[in-house]
Amino acid sequence: MADLDGILENKDKDYGIGVPVQRDGGFFLKGLDNCDWGLKDRMSRIFNVKTGRTVMLAFDHGYIMGPTSGLERLDLNIVPLIEYADSLMCTRGSLRSVVPSTSNKAICLRYSAGTSILTELNDECIIDPNDAIRLNASAMAVMVSIGGKYEAKTIENLVRTADAGYKYGIPTMGVTAVGKELARDSRYFATASRICAENGANIVKTYYCEGFEKVVNSCPVPIVIAGGKKLEEFDALDLCYKAINDGASGVDMGRNVFQSEAPIAMIQAVRAVVHEGYTPKMGFELFEELRNK
Repeated sequence: MADLDGILENKDKDYGIGVPVQRDGGFFLKGLDNCDWGLKDRMSRIFNVKTGRTVMLAFDHGYIMGPTSGLERLDLNIVPLIEYADSLMCTRGSLRSVVPSTSNKAICLRYSAGTSILTELNDECIIDPNDAIRLNASAMAVMVSIGGKYEAKTIENLVRTADAGYKYGIPTMGVTAVGKELARDSRYFATASRICAENGANIVKTYYCEGFEKVVNSCPVPIVIAGGKKLEEFDALDLCYKAINDGASGVDMGRNVFQSEAPIAMIQAVRAVVHEGYTPKMGFELFEELRNK
């Protein structure tokens, strides 16, 4: 077993910040040059080929929270937002019951399920890969709890999902969970993201933090940030801007969109920041303009 001394703490220069990722196959997303055609094709649906980024709309919260605020009626609150997203992160239940089959959006399918917020989170299982195939999923998202009680089980779920994903050409997204006892800092998120990638994840969803460029540079596959708790609109756009500026390949926004005062205006402002290079100020001005129409 490797000696932990000297491994978990690295100097900034070791992260290669500012040095382009070395590639040999020409695919537009890092870490995927040597993957199969089908997996690359699905990644090209999730991420905009021109910008290399994605705006995911997350509304899978109900699988652990039930009808949380803003998600009481998915048909009323989510369906009008779909056209402005590049991809959707949802459960198979909401996908089948609510999402129009004509929407033609990439689906990041919530592929793990288990305990709810009423008990203890992250004690999860994974679903049948054949269902992901039937649903034409573009990715399978699995919760990974690094440092938590269920670390080994969630990593096993990730490994099994990645095995199925490589067999059928479906990317795996590792979603880093954060326990109350764990620090939300760059050391933790870099460790969690790297462990996900090393165990087969093709995308990692994690949280933005101070020193986020270290997290991105030490992870060999694209990182998408989670929106997290509800913020004021300007602050949410600022979060998007900082994450993209520090190297994130996209954002997965849920509550910061569907709990906004003007959700349709907000998701368009997020798109402008992610894909068009808007600053937070420009994005907020666009939000205000669209909200007042």
